[in-house]
Amino acid sequence: MSAADKRQVAVVGGGWAGCAAAVALLDAGCDVTLFEAARTLGGRARAIGTNGRLLDNGQHIMLGAYADTLRLMRRVGVDPRRALLRLPLQMRYPTSDAGMDFVAPRLPAPLHLVVALLRARGLDRADKLALARFTTTARWMGWQLHDDCSVAELLVRYDQTERLNRLMWRSLCLAALNTPPERASAQVFLAVLRDSLGAHRAASDMLIPRVLLDALFPQAARRYLESRGATVHTGRRIDALGPDGGTWVLRAGADVHTFDAVVLAAPPWQAATLLRPIDGCADAVAALDALDYEPIATVYLQYGAGIRLPLPFCALADAPSANRWGQFVFDRGQLDPGQDGLLAVVISGADPAGDLGQDALAASVAAQLAAAFALPALASPAWSRVITEKRATFACSPALVRPANDIKLAGLALAGDYTACDYPATLEAAVRSGVAAAGVIRGKNR
Repeated sequence: MSAADKRQVAVVGGGWAGCAAAVALLDAGCDVTLFEAARTLGGRARAIGTNGRLLDNGQHIMLGAYADTLRLMRRVGVDPRRALLRLPLQMRYPTSDAGMDFVAPRLPAPLHLVVALLRARGLDRADKLALARFTTTARWMGWQLHDDCSVAELLVRYDQTERLNRLMWRSLCLAALNTPPERASAQVFLAVLRDSLGAHRAASDMLIPRVLLDALFPQAARRYLESRGATVHTGRRIDALGPDGGTWVLRAGADVHTFDAVVLAAPPWQAATLLRPIDGCADAVAALDALDYEPIATVYLQYGAGIRLPLPFCALADAPSANRWGQFVFDRGQLDPGQDGLLAVVISGADPAGDLGQDALAASVAAQLAAAFALPALASPAWSRVITEKRATFACSPALVRPANDIKLAGLALAGDYTACDYPATLEAAVRSGVAAAGVIRGKNR
C-alpha cells in the first residue's frame, strides 16, 4: 500500500489510551498523527520534575492479568521482566501495625489462594471462613451481579467481618477503584477480584513498576511510532474538531489539519468540550458530563541511604480520624537502586487529606510510618513532596453509564480509561480502550 493510499488517522491525546490506539492503528497500516497538549506523553500516568529529579505523579500496581498492557509493552520494545517487579498476590501489613499478613504461594490456582488463607496471620477463624465463603460464592456466580450495588452493601450481604472489611476489602476497593466502598460499584470490584483472588496464579500476580511510568510505555511507544513513520506532536493542543464531508478537520490554534478519522483520547472533561458542538454527540457528551472524579495523593519521603522497609510494598492501617492517611507504602529503593531511601505513600480518595496542606500531610504520613514500622527515623525525612492528581480517576459508582468507544459517528472513536468496560480506571482499562477505539476506526467493532 502506497503512502497516498493509507488512511490518515489522528489521535488526540497522548496518554496511555492514546498511545495504545496509535500503536494499534499504525500496526493496522494507517498513517498516524498523535497530538498531545502537554510536552510529554503519558497523561495522568507520567513522571514530573520535582526537587531536581523525576518522580511519578502516582504510584501504580498492575496485575499479571493485564494482558493488553503487557502485550503492547513488549510490542514497543519494553521487557516486562526487567521493567516490572513481579510479586505473588498479597496484602501484608507491618508487624507493629496490628494488621494481617496474607500472601499467596507460587502454587497452581485455586490452591494458591487456599494455602494463603490457611497461612494468613492476623485473621481469626471467623475472618477466614468469611473470606472463603465470599470467594466461593462469587466464583459460583461467575463474578457477576444481576443488579449492581455498592461494595459496602455487597460485603454486608455476604456477612464479611469487620476486621476483614477494614484490612482487606476496603484497602483493595480503594486501591483498585479509587472510590470508597460506600459508593463504589460492586460489579466492577468483582471484576477486579475475578482477575486477582479468582484468577490463575500468574494472572493474580502483582506487578510493580521498577522504572518511571514514562519509560514503562509512553516513551517507548513514541520511539516505536516515530521509527515507523508516524508523527507525534507534543505541546500541541487541539482546540476544535468536526466533520467535513467524509473527513475530519482539527484546529490547533491557527493550524488546520484534515484526517480521514479521529480517535479522541483526551480526558473526559476535555473530550466533552470538543464533542459538544458536533451533531450526533449528545449521548456521549451527557455520559461524559455525568462523570464525577476522585483524587489520589502520593507522598514522597526521602531518607538517607540504607533506609529500607522489610518488603517492597506494604499495606498500612489508615485511620483519618487519628491522622493516619497512608494506605500503601512503596520502597522505591528496592525497585530502583537509583531511588535508594525514597518511600512513596499512596492515599486514594484523598479529598480530606488534601485539606491538611502538603507539609502537614507529609509530616502526618512520616509519623504514621515511624509508628507502623517501629522506626523513629522515619518520622524525619530529609525532604518530602506531595503530588496530588485531583481528577485521577472517575468515581466508580454502581450502575454507572460509561460512554462507548463507538459513538456512532463515522470516522470518530472515543478512548480513555473512563469508557465502557468491566474494569475501573486503570492502565489496563486505558490500553484496552485505545485498542478498542482503533478497532472502531478500522470497522472491526461495529
